[in-house]
This record gives sequence, structure tokens and C-alpha cells, in this order.
Amino acid sequence: MRSVLAPTPQGFYELAAPAHATTPRLARQFVAGTLEATGHPALIDDARVCVSDAVTNVVQHARVPTLTVEVTVRAGRATIAVRDDDPGRRPYRRRPNDDDERGRGLALLHGLAHSSGVTLVWDGLDIIGKRVWFELRDR
Repeated sequence: MRSVLAPTPQGFYELAAPAHATTPRLARQFVAGTLEATGHPALIDDARVCVSDAVTNVVQHARVPTLTVEVTVRAGRATIAVRDDDPGRRPYRRRPNDDDERGRGLALLHGLAHSSGVTLVWDGLDIIGKRVWFELRDR
């Protein structure tokens, strides 16, 4: 006799990883696996694009050895965040020229996600990092 577990409709999942060139691939796999396991396969494609961009931004611009990918799953939606401990370099939405190869990350998140943003991480007194987040919803 075999038992099958039903997908968990809610939960918090976290991946700590080095800020390395191979980490965007790892983050895509982690997020896709989490969404599949929790019954949100329709969100996987947009989640892969968004998390890849957010992690790549940390790897290329933040001066940190590690980053954290957070996935919060609820019925019908998932919020995914990429957190780093570099309070000095804050992402902002740019207006790139047509031929620019960079500068579209936050606009991409804004276009694919139901909502998105950047929040600062505090330790109670000081800013110690930032979190780029986006929420995806089942259609």
C-alpha cells in the first residue's frame, strides 16, 4: 500500500546560497520545486524568470557572500523574495535605452507579478539589508 501526500497549500520555504554565478540556476530549481510540491505549477514559469533576475542582480551588484531566497505559499498565490545583507546598494527602477542590455529587472518583476517591491531589512536600529519581492497569483 502506498500513501500519497497532498500538496501543502501554505508554508514558508527558504534557501540560503552563495552569491555566485551558478546561484540563479539553483534558485530557479528551488522555487520551481517548491511551487510544484505545493500545488502551484501554473506559477512556475513566471517565478523562474523573476527569481533568476533578482538573484542575478544580487550576484552582480551586491557586495555580499550569500543571499537568501524565500518562498511563502498560500492558497492561490506565492510570494517570493530575494534577500541580501548589503544595505548600501539599493535597487531602483531604471529607464534603459532600447539598446541597453541591463536595467530592466524591476520593470520585468512589475510586469510579470501581481505585485512587487523592495523592502529594507532592519535589525531594530539599523538597516542591515534589503529584500526584493514579488507576488504571483494563480489565474
